[in-house]
Amino acid sequence: MNPEPQFCYLLGMLIGKGHIIRKNNNTTEFIIELPHKSLRINGKDASLYVKASVLDIKGMLDPFIGKTIHVESEEHKTQLSFVSDDSQMITIELLKLLGNMPSYKDMRIPSDVFQYPNYLKKEFLKGLADVTAHIRSSNMAYGERSENRVYIEIPDNWFLVVDIANLLKQIDIPVQDIDWAHPNFRDSNLSKYQQGNKYFWKKEHQIKIYADQFLPVGFVIEHKEKRLEELAKENKTYWAQKNHRDQMTLEQAHHRYYWETADSCKSRPLHPMENDKSLPDVIRGKHFDSWKTLAKDLGYGKGD
Repeated sequence: MNPEPQFCYLLGMLIGKGHIIRKNNNTTEFIIELPHKSLRINGKDASLYVKASVLDIKGMLDPFIGKTIHVESEEHKTQLSFVSDDSQMITIELLKLLGNMPSYKDMRIPSDVFQYPNYLKKEFLKGLADVTAHIRSSNMAYGERSENRVYIEIPDNWFLVVDIANLLKQIDIPVQDIDWAHPNFRDSNLSKYQQGNKYFWKKEHQIKIYADQFLPVGFVIEHKEKRLEELAKENKTYWAQKNHRDQMTLEQAHHRYYWETADSCKSRPLHPMENDKSLPDVIRGKHFDSWKTLAKDLGYGKGD
């Protein structure tokens, strides 16, 4: 039996930006962070938009979990939390799927999610996107107004990046680029290393998806959804105004996976931190000139 859409959305939020605290009184606390990436949106504080959307999220989740979600707002984030008895079905199901991982920095997308029908996969990704993704005009590729993108930002968790990319592939949404938090990409000319900042590259991974391609998932957070729709429309408008020598449509140009595109990467110098112990075993000690090669080594690819 498939889970409820609300469960999938909540699961996505927890894997994207959640913490799980097991308590001594046979209860578990679930905490979700909603970051305010941009402080000003259309002249207003981003936290105002988030507060309005939190009411929508609570309206959806409070009746489902049978609890009133507690909301605590700070300057750069809003925190949602609730405590659930360990005997309750929602606690049992969440812990079964998330195992003993206490933080989003270590969680993976459970194998069960890959078996869900597409409409539930989208609900899961919507929950994850609400807490990890950002949509801004500054995210455009190549400085072109027809190339607006969504960024899903994942700190530390290399394999969650690949899980997300593969789940997106299952609902036929291609990733345009992954900016890996790897020394070959975040300090490709060794300038920061030579200045003594050898860990400059340790930031968040960024999964980049064209705005028009991300529309089937979208957001519950209202200002993100509105901006997504605006920038997806802008992609279409400015694409139509361009003189394309290859006569490709926007869909043809943007709906392409990395193995369907040419690799025009240039050679990068070896970086001393390619052997850093924080890198996953499968890529530690390897040199990468292309984000695609790294993604393939970690498991994002054509599949069957």
